[in-house]
Amino acid sequence: MKLADLEIFVVAPPFPGWGGRYWIFPKLTTACGITGYGECYASTVGPKAMIAVIEDVFARHMEGSSPEDIELMFRRAYSSGFTQRPDPTVMGAFSGLEIACWDILGKARNRPVWALLGGRINQRIRSYTYLYPEPGNENPDFWVDPDAAAGAAVRFIEMGFTAVKFDPAGPYTLRGGHQPAMSDISRSVAFCRAIRQAVGDRVDLLFGTHGQFTTAGAIRLGRELEPYNPLWYEEPIPPDNLLEFAEVARAVRIPLATGERLTTKAEFGALLRHGGVKILQPALGRVGGIWEAKKISAIAEVFNAEMAPHLYAGPVEWAANVHLAASIPNLLMAETIETGGAFHQKLIRNSITWENGYILPPEAPGLGIDFDEDVARAHPYTGTGLHLQMQEAPCDYTNGNRFEGGAPSTLPHKT
Repeated sequence: MKLADLEIFVVAPPFPGWGGRYWIFPKLTTACGITGYGECYASTVGPKAMIAVIEDVFARHMEGSSPEDIELMFRRAYSSGFTQRPDPTVMGAFSGLEIACWDILGKARNRPVWALLGGRINQRIRSYTYLYPEPGNENPDFWVDPDAAAGAAVRFIEMGFTAVKFDPAGPYTLRGGHQPAMSDISRSVAFCRAIRQAVGDRVDLLFGTHGQFTTAGAIRLGRELEPYNPLWYEEPIPPDNLLEFAEVARAVRIPLATGERLTTKAEFGALLRHGGVKILQPALGRVGGIWEAKKISAIAEVFNAEMAPHLYAGPVEWAANVHLAASIPNLLMAETIETGGAFHQKLIRNSITWENGYILPPEAPGLGIDFDEDVARAHPYTGTGLHLQMQEAPCDYTNGNRFEGGAPSTLPHKT
């Protein structure tokens, strides 16, 4: 069984575009005809350049190898070009290819991927979602309206969710950390207050940020959120200074979570050793793949830390998250997009089951998904923007800030 062929799909989810402007899915085929699908969560270069990176990583490190050689292929990619250090672009390319290898291995053995990772310890996987506007009622004002967020929280409770995430704290900019505007702090408190009043103790509040604050700014904001007892305070400072997370943790009585922008056990291991973060959020399409995430979860056990796989991508990364989550003892919960999202499920022909707040690990071989190539080809990405982009303008301390969640008000594939 040797890896022989590679095909890459770059798919633009239709409006409102929850999950980013585009998703990148590599498809691997062995010489004996077994296919596997993966997903690359990397957006440091445009899709055309990323396709070239994926093709290079495959040809240089994987083509002609057995899909069983996960460890060897990882070491080749990780060390490529005399680097031997985390590289989000190369590891993002490898991650999607590695996930596809696991899909092949499960199909070859007629077993789900979780069975190859030590078996299933979690029969159901608790899931959470961002607070999104009701389909058909998308409005930019939703992202700055505490009452609208509270109403959405109630709607998601009625679906069965027991945790919801929201991020009203203003813009994340390419300038690095900044002090929040006082209006950003006030709006964040108003969101927490309104949602907590609406839901009581029926759900956990997950306060999302995107690494936008200085250490002091993160502490100022975090202390104001403490009365509402969020389950976590996500990525309050930029991910390029792991030591400072410990400073925030010492000053704020809310558990810190982070990890979507980190890659490999090298960065997660350093984060744990420095202290401060006890909830890890790897994105499996960037972190190095399923096997690397399994290693990170084992390291986290030693530090009494929990795993909460991140998802702001497509359904193949979601499936990879589910198999990892099914196999680890220190799972907290896994992100989903609403109940999987209409387009997410359409792209995999509704092959992942979600019910009453929980994801059910697939029983079918491999990732257990039925990827619809016709749907993928019918939704090509034709824009020039990256999957996610940072604001260039600084925080506005005079007129206030607006942040429209994970998708802009215009069609995501046109920006």
